[in-house]
Amino acid sequence: MKKYILSYFILSMLCCSSLILSAQKLKILTYNIHHANPPSEDVRVINLDTIAAIIKKSNADLIGLQEIDIDLSRSQNIDQAKKLAELTGMHYFFSKGINLDAGEYGTVILSKYPIVKTERFELPSPIVSEKRSLAIIHIQVNGKTIKFANTHLDLKEENRLAQSSFILDKFKDDKDLVILVGDLNAKPESQVIQNLDSIFTRSQIKNGFTIPEMNPNREIDFIMLNKANQFKFRKHHVLEETYASDHRPVYVEIYKK
Repeated sequence: MKKYILSYFILSMLCCSSLILSAQKLKILTYNIHHANPPSEDVRVINLDTIAAIIKKSNADLIGLQEIDIDLSRSQNIDQAKKLAELTGMHYFFSKGINLDAGEYGTVILSKYPIVKTERFELPSPIVSEKRSLAIIHIQVNGKTIKFANTHLDLKEENRLAQSSFILDKFKDDKDLVILVGDLNAKPESQVIQNLDSIFTRSQIKNGFTIPEMNPNREIDFIMLNKANQFKFRKHHVLEETYASDHRPVYVEIYKK
């Protein structure tokens, strides 16, 4: 009997240890999905099932998606944020960029973890342009708050600089783990990315190009961690996905040091 009790105790400890270790690793994905219209298809073709399949295959815990349609005729009046959450079985938070026709257009965060708090900030645009937002969710992992932020910066450099400054001000004194992802419309050598590098560490690989989907030649989609944390990167991949969007998805794993 003592032997069985001891074996059960050891097994329980191993299981608990495995859970604790797994919670120290997070799998992250960022993806500009082009409102689920594959570039090789007619503009009327919307393929959310393919986007959902890519997300599920990645097995990511936290996902930032850009270019999401809500109730727009061009995408069959589907609430894409809600539908992708249903297809992937994840929690979600939609952040509007602009009103468009009779619907909305913006970004969405998907999370395997329950979302305990959400924040949305409209980003500054010194030059008149399409409005952009910064979306943030708070989750709890091992009793610690993690903030996951998703954005899509403007096409105009002056706006991108102002928007990156806003993000820096928002997170510069944050002691929690902050994960920032998104389509930043800026290359690694740009002033925008160099500014963000002052408080964030980028995941990066050689020739980590993300756009266009065929023969990509630019890196504008990023995953970053604030420097005031105990996590580091591993397994950075630009996924070999050439059908679903005009961008390729970026996948990264982070783990506690």
